Amino acid sequence: MGEGNAFHNQLVAPAAARLLAPQAWETILDVACGNGQFSRQLAALGARVVATDFSATFLARAAARTIEYAERITYRQLDATDEAALLALGAGRFDAAICNMALMDMPTIAPLLRTLRQLLKPGGRFVFAVPHPCFNNNATRLTLEEEDRAGELRETRGVRIAEYLQIPPGKGPGCRASPCRTTTSIARCTNSSGSASRRASRSMGWRSRLSPRHHERPRPFLGALPADPARPRRPRPLPAALTAHCYPELAQAQPLR
Repeated sequence: MGEGNAFHNQLVAPAAARLLAPQAWETILDVACGNGQFSRQLAALGARVVATDFSATFLARAAARTIEYAERITYRQLDATDEAALLALGAGRFDAAICNMALMDMPTIAPLLRTLRQLLKPGGRFVFAVPHPCFNNNATRLTLEEEDRAGELRETRGVRIAEYLQIPPGKGPGCRASPCRTTTSIARCTNSSGSASRRASRSMGWRSRLSPRHHERPRPFLGALPADPARPRRPRPLPAALTAHCYPELAQAQPLR
């Protein structure tokens, strides 16, 4: 993935950053940081980042790629399902937390959601992004139909959806024993953890028309949870510095309608 593919740089990261609204003085927790690409973008804005991941290989690659702003990022190997390990990061330490495209691959997310309420400062926020469940769950199938139209063979690709809202977590097809968690189960966990979903956005996805490569660019579901449901915060606008530094290709981009 390097410094991000088009799906991440043009769709996921800008929307997640807009919800997170990072500020230069803040300390931000990046859960399941992978190769550290988003952590480096946050550090470029002046934030201090604690980036965690379960994979030592990912963290080694993240550290190797972190040349600029290395003093602002601390990489930690950590199991996001281990409450004790999470709490060891420091209660009330973080202004915000981010988890990009990872919650759906965790065997359980309740420990993380419970612990975030202690890790975040009062009024802090937690932003996450996961694939849109309509096209990314264990009850969908990619289809390909061939049809003879006036002597010309046409191919039609699509997605067959057998179930949608009531799909339990299960093993996914990507990696051996890899879990697959639906947005419904994520929402259920956030409610049971005592957090209230403040905002969820589906508006920045791809158009519904499917292409032969539609399965490589699923629509994300993004949510932001305040640390204190009684004190919801309005999302601040995406800093201009973030767009200029990290997303120059978006300057001329037209939003989907």
